[in-house]
Amino acid sequence: MGLTLSELRDGLPDGGLFGGGAWRWSPEPFRLGRAEAARMMALGHPLARFQQTCDQLYRRSAAGKLPAWLAELLDEGKPEWMVRLQRNKSTMGHFPRVIRPDLILTETGFAMTELDSVPGGIGVTAWLSRVYQQAGFDVLGGANGMLEGFRSLLPDGGTVLVSEEAADYLPEMTWLSDELGAAWKVASAEDYVVDGQALYRFFELFDWESIESARHLAEGAAEGKIQITPPFKPHLEDKLWLALLWSPALKKVWEQSLRGSHLQRLRDLVPFGWVLDPEPLPPHAALPRLNAHSWGEVADFSQKERQLVLKVSGFHETAWGSRGVFIGHDLSGPEWSQRLQTALEQASEQPWILQEFREGRRVEHPVFREDGSVGMMQGRVRLCPYFFTNDAGETSFGGCLATIVPADKKKIHGMSDGVLVPCMID
Repeated sequence: MGLTLSELRDGLPDGGLFGGGAWRWSPEPFRLGRAEAARMMALGHPLARFQQTCDQLYRRSAAGKLPAWLAELLDEGKPEWMVRLQRNKSTMGHFPRVIRPDLILTETGFAMTELDSVPGGIGVTAWLSRVYQQAGFDVLGGANGMLEGFRSLLPDGGTVLVSEEAADYLPEMTWLSDELGAAWKVASAEDYVVDGQALYRFFELFDWESIESARHLAEGAAEGKIQITPPFKPHLEDKLWLALLWSPALKKVWEQSLRGSHLQRLRDLVPFGWVLDPEPLPPHAALPRLNAHSWGEVADFSQKERQLVLKVSGFHETAWGSRGVFIGHDLSGPEWSQRLQTALEQASEQPWILQEFREGRRVEHPVFREDGSVGMMQGRVRLCPYFFTNDAGETSFGGCLATIVPADKKKIHGMSDGVLVPCMID
């Protein structure tokens, strides 16, 4: 049992997949312990409830039933029409139908660094799962879990709208729709003319101005005339929620709004975080866990003290692909101070968050060399499980993509020296 390098490369679809297969290959899936795999595969429902609760808290704040600062913070930098539509009562039950957390595998479990509502990698994961399953490996989700999961979003067929900004993902979405059948197709988001088809939105909302039909699609969805997922709810695509989960001002609200077991699971997953706010603290206050009275003190932290990650929140062109992510102890003192100051200066228009850094567990995994021989790579892993919510509101696990990068890398994301494989139980 196993795959050769030529079998993997030669088996790529004619149109390629993301990056044309510009990653390193492995003869086998990434292995997870049985208990670890079970915990990961059970995250779909708690994460769906988290997103639903975020929407409820946002709406209650906008309606004056919770402090106004919450909705105001989440609306910063968003166009007025998008804010108005996401507050519309008609969109209350509209949530992302694909949920993909980014999980760093640590010594003690998982650390969730993002909850992506418009994730790439669906087609890549579907193809890899099929190839490794057919080679005899018992892949999590099976050969068709990803395909059937995506099919459940548009059960009668539909159109996947891919923007120029997301063009790198066009080959995998084209392959995916071809595999689903003639009732599914891919179209340019910029050129799309409404034709009554159910739609899957594969473009980020910050890019709406380049997509002529974006506002029409959002308004049609709010009026019930157009079926589109994920919905036009920019607040649900903000990383802000990962820091707001830890806000002392919202502690009781979270406890009242989420089942205790779900809240505990989320707090185990999500590293402690802070929203960057340039307003000075009262004289006797401190930033929780940082033992600092101001962001100026945090800017002067030593390298050892700044085991922290600075992230742009969401409604921005650098908010995906790790481009807006800066790891404190990986920067020089002046660089760290400047990045933090820039984030504070942008806070009124483009929110940023800060999170505790969690070290990825070191793993060893077989990797093909260019000549087809196999060597062992020391690395760290990001797991991306995909969960799909069907028309009945049931969330199920479809498959999981493991990205393994060399152990000296602090950021774990798609890169040419990274390995992409599906997962299996050891």
